[in-house]
This record gives sequence, structure tokens and C-alpha cells, in this order.
Amino acid sequence: MGAGTKEVCQITNLTEPNAVEDINTIPKGRLGIIAMAGCEDLAKKISSYLTEFRTIRNSKHMNDIAFVGYVRDNYIIDSCCSRFSTGEAKGLIKETVRGCDLFIICDCFNYGVKYRMYGEWHRMSPDDHFADLKRIIDAAGGKARRITVIMPMLYCGRQHKRSARESLDSAMCLHELASMGVENIITFDAHDPRVQNAIPLAGFENVQPYYQMIKAMVNNIPDLSLDREHIMVISPDEGAMTRNIYYSTVLNINLGMFYKRRDYSRIVNGRNPIVAHEYLGEDVSGKDVIIADDMISSGESVLSIAKKLKEMNARRIFFLAAFGLFSNGLEAFDKAFEQGLFDMAFTTNLVYRQPELKTRDWYVEVDMSKYMSFIVDRINHDVSISSILDPKKKIESFLVRKGLRTQNEIDAANESDQ
Repeated sequence: MGAGTKEVCQITNLTEPNAVEDINTIPKGRLGIIAMAGCEDLAKKISSYLTEFRTIRNSKHMNDIAFVGYVRDNYIIDSCCSRFSTGEAKGLIKETVRGCDLFIICDCFNYGVKYRMYGEWHRMSPDDHFADLKRIIDAAGGKARRITVIMPMLYCGRQHKRSARESLDSAMCLHELASMGVENIITFDAHDPRVQNAIPLAGFENVQPYYQMIKAMVNNIPDLSLDREHIMVISPDEGAMTRNIYYSTVLNINLGMFYKRRDYSRIVNGRNPIVAHEYLGEDVSGKDVIIADDMISSGESVLSIAKKLKEMNARRIFFLAAFGLFSNGLEAFDKAFEQGLFDMAFTTNLVYRQPELKTRDWYVEVDMSKYMSFIVDRINHDVSISSILDPKKKIESFLVRKGLRTQNEIDAANESDQ
């Protein structure tokens, strides 16, 4: 197959477990992954899955010159950001990236990474991580064929709009990356995906962990009943409605919501404090409740909502969040769990999790590395990722395999939606 030949992409049925896509399009370039500080474990998992996929895949063009270096034991490119004693840093890529299709993974919220400055240890802040990301992009020196930044939790994503004379940090972050030659930015469960309007000519994908969350719930809650009589979805605020509507729709269960009454006369810790949570929806008495949000930061909101739901006689309460930050520590959640205010919290491995979190009985980690490897693999081949961004069919197939739905029930629900 010549370099200018286009090949049709044939894809196996992704609703099947452990399916591997049969892709025969030419890769954009030799695949390379750079793991920024704190992302090494996640990058190793992604690299391992890619090796597995590409070993299993039996492409008829595997011996073509365009596929040289296609199957490797390791796709990670060695790099680092070393620091001087003053705290200044420099980015260094220790291997060639000329002609590479480069994927840089960066967790700007990994406060577990430390560096020495003037003889003392300092935790890396989001600003430090973002500066190092730009250093590595600069170190590539324009030699990579394409650069894609995978930033699971978007840097400054919560500062996405201007409500007073204040900075628009999220838009500035995206502008900087695009101006440095980054062609694609992949993030997960953005606080407000409309920030992509800041870079309309660059690629921006907002990926949701719907399938992985539902799979984790089903696998960790043996007596889970996914029907309207036993469970419902409740949005913690109006900003989280979109993701909760999706869960409600794909599971065919009812939806409720809370809205926050805030005190706009003052600012505490950078935000207007919440005065009260008001509930809108049907009776939750005797039902399990799913509360889905993009992140658990301090946890003040979800715990307050859980307390209100328990006062309304909700049965069990499950928190789903892409990012488990727990910025005020775990003590409040430990106490709430002991009091029976909630039963389980599910968060992904997309950002740093403090080691103590993984020891808690109420915590379940949702692994996203395989899903990320599917995305990297398809982008490297310049194949559309639309089919894996909406996992509705995959969720339905999974529920049928687990005996939580019949195909007739799913068909009936789809017909009623139409």
C-alpha cells in the first residue's frame, strides 16, 4: 500500500468484551507517548494495552514501510523536567521524536509530585505541571508530526467564564497549547465543555466515563437493581444535569435534581458559599440513588445532599465522579460513611489519588486506561472516535450480558425514546 493510498477502516463489534479493532489505515506517524510527572503508571498501562491490541491485530499491511515500528513492547518516550536549586526547570526529551505522532499525558492536579527548591521540598501545583507541559512541547522543537495533549482534568477548567472583572484562565490555557502547535486536546468530563469555543480550529474532545462507571457499579454492587422501582439518578446541581440525564436515559430510570441557593454577597475560598440545597423530583423513599458529578473536591456538596436524601428515606446512595480530589481530606467521608449517609464512591484513575483513599471500604477506583488506549490507537490511525465517545450500545450490551436487562426491554425503551 503506497503512502497516498486510503484504506477503509473495518472495525470489529465494540459491544463485545475485549474486542480489538481491525484498522488498516496508515498511522499518522510512529506512535510515541510522553508521561509527564505523576502520569507514569497510567502511561504504562496505556502502552501495555496498545502492545496487546497491535499484537492481536492482524493487518495485511503490517509489513508495509508505513507500519515500521508499529508493534513495540513500549511506546513511552523517555523524558523529564529537571529543576535547578532555584526552582526553575527545563524540559528534556531523551529520544528522537522526529516524525512521531506524539501523545503527551499530563495530570495538572497531581500534588503527590514534589521538587526541591532552596533545599526544601515543595509540592507541584497545577501551574507547575502546566508549565512543565509547555516545556516538553517546546523541547519537541516542532519535529513531531503531530502533538496531542491528553489532560484528563482540564487545567483551570472551573474558571471557564467571566462573571466579574476576572481572568479567563481556561481559555488562555487552550490558546497557549494551540499556539504551540498542539493539534488535539483530549479531556474527560470537562466542567463546562463550551470552553472549546476558545479554540474553534483545534481538536478538542470531551470524553465521558459513562460505560466504565456503570460497569464498576454492576461489578461491585451484587444486589443492584436497575429499574424505576428500585433506583433513580439525582443531579447534585443544575450544572451536572447533562451527565445525569445521560445516565437516566441509558438506564431508563427516573431523574431528580438539587439546585444550590448561594450567598452572592460574599466569597469564601474563591466561590459564593452555598446556603441550602433544594430538591426537585419524585419521592426517593426506599430507593437507591446515583449522584453523578464531574468531581468530588471538598465533598461538602455531595455529603450535604446525601444527608438530605437520607432524611427523605433514600435507601442506598452512590457517588459517581470522574475526579476524586478530596481536597479537604477523607475524614468527612469516613464519618459520613460510618453514619450511613452514603454507601460507595466511584472515581477514576485519571488523576492522582492519595494512597489512603485506596484503603477505604467505601471507595472504588474505576480504571480508564483501556478506554484511553482505544482512543490513542484510533487517533494515531486518523480514524473517527465518534463511535466510542457515545457508549450507549456498549452499555446496553453489557446490561444484557449481566442479566440486568433483556433485549426486548432495551428495544422497547429505544422505541419509546424515538
